[in-house]
Amino acid sequence: MSFRESSVVVIESGRYTVRAGRGLGDFLVPAPSVEIRACVGLRKNGMQVDAGPSSGLPLKLSRYLVGAALDDAEQAGEELDIFWPFKAGGIQDWAQAEAIWRYILFTALQLRRSQNEFPVILSILPNMSRGTHEMITQLFFERFNVAALSIFERPLLQLYAANNLSGIVVDIGRDVTDITPIIDCEIHRSGVRTVAIGVEDCELYLAHLLKSNTSVITQLNTPVQLSPELLNKTLVKLVRQVWRDGLIHVPFSEGFTPAQAPPEDDGGMNIAAVLVAGKEKAVIEAAGQRKKTAAQEKRAAASAAEKERVALDLVDVEFTFSAQGTLAGTTEERKVTITLGRERHQFCEPLFDPALLSRITPTPANKAYGKQLGGNIMGLQEAVRAATATVDSTQRFLVWDGIFLTGDMLSVKNLEAALHYRLSPYVIRDPETALHVQPTAIRMLKIPDYFAEYRERGDVLAAFLGACIVAKLTFTDSSGKNFVSKADYAEKGPTAIREIIL
Repeated sequence: MSFRESSVVVIESGRYTVRAGRGLGDFLVPAPSVEIRACVGLRKNGMQVDAGPSSGLPLKLSRYLVGAALDDAEQAGEELDIFWPFKAGGIQDWAQAEAIWRYILFTALQLRRSQNEFPVILSILPNMSRGTHEMITQLFFERFNVAALSIFERPLLQLYAANNLSGIVVDIGRDVTDITPIIDCEIHRSGVRTVAIGVEDCELYLAHLLKSNTSVITQLNTPVQLSPELLNKTLVKLVRQVWRDGLIHVPFSEGFTPAQAPPEDDGGMNIAAVLVAGKEKAVIEAAGQRKKTAAQEKRAAASAAEKERVALDLVDVEFTFSAQGTLAGTTEERKVTITLGRERHQFCEPLFDPALLSRITPTPANKAYGKQLGGNIMGLQEAVRAATATVDSTQRFLVWDGIFLTGDMLSVKNLEAALHYRLSPYVIRDPETALHVQPTAIRMLKIPDYFAEYRERGDVLAAFLGACIVAKLTFTDSSGKNFVSKADYAEKGPTAIREIIL
């Protein structure tokens, strides 16, 4: 049996984000219509959401806040416990996972459980056990009443989105980076690496550097000085805004080509053309000349200042943050314009040199961050090298020929070039590899430009795009070899998924 493309549901479950959409276009692959945090909230006062017999939900599920309801509760200042069931790479709590997927299907996408018509393709994190696959299958058929289910691991889908079947996926997350080698559509399990470094580490590192910028600290501490904990949180918030706005790039030494300053426009004006004739001509000409000279000097000063800003690589950031009010016990919103220089471009350095993180002093605001201090953490280039070393030498060139960098940090300009730069020595001079199988080049993959909906965030949305591509092939195949149908589940139960998982 096959399904209409308009009925297909695509769900991408990541450690911190869940994306979903319904319907596949004939030619264009749609971007996700739903994107929520992969977490649930629980009110500390024990209040329930739609509690009671009329809700139709088990008591425990009815207590969880998900998506918009969770956002509203946080904005209202409610006391909440937040849980991330996918954060550790598996599924830590099945009720929490069910609450998230249930919200996606029946609230965000507004599907009806009673209508058994929507097949689902689900993207999950790699290396989950067969037992986990079976429990997911049972959940989707028995609790959500799906018409069919197919499960794929995220790295495979991310690589498919880049139009490759072999390579290595480097997925930079919030607090970890997943590195997954893939050979001919199969994950090379022994080479999978999870490095305990991610976006949050880079944010904390740059916030640490900004503490030595007296101009920034003075602006944040005016008119009322921030507490050390609040100052640290505010700096992290500032850093997060800066990198998300695309104001950070990799330094020139790692391949960055600085943008050329635009040609100077002197704005010259022909004063003589508007002067009047007569006895006052000389006086007017003199006055006009003085004005012209002053204007030229002003333009020259502005031009010099702009050239200095370009030379110093300065940017102005409009920043809003919460701080203590002038009256004791009050808070207020402060708006400031902060000028940042080249120090902001050191943001990514911990990815390649985690030892830099030892400079950060743990505070109450980042006490959980102590896991990084004093640890033996590999940089991304070392972790990629270690992952590729597990691949048979005759196939190693396939991995080096398809390195795909993905994750939210792709808004940092030239990050891919920086990784390429750091990896080059391993390819050119690898004493452990025989010359006849030595890879001679590195190729960085990109999402093809013909996916119009993904031109801006393609590398970030790679898993969702890959899932859409696979869904087109999977659910339109009448043989049904790559999905579990309702009939298959009725006959074989949860173990039916074993026949299609890789």
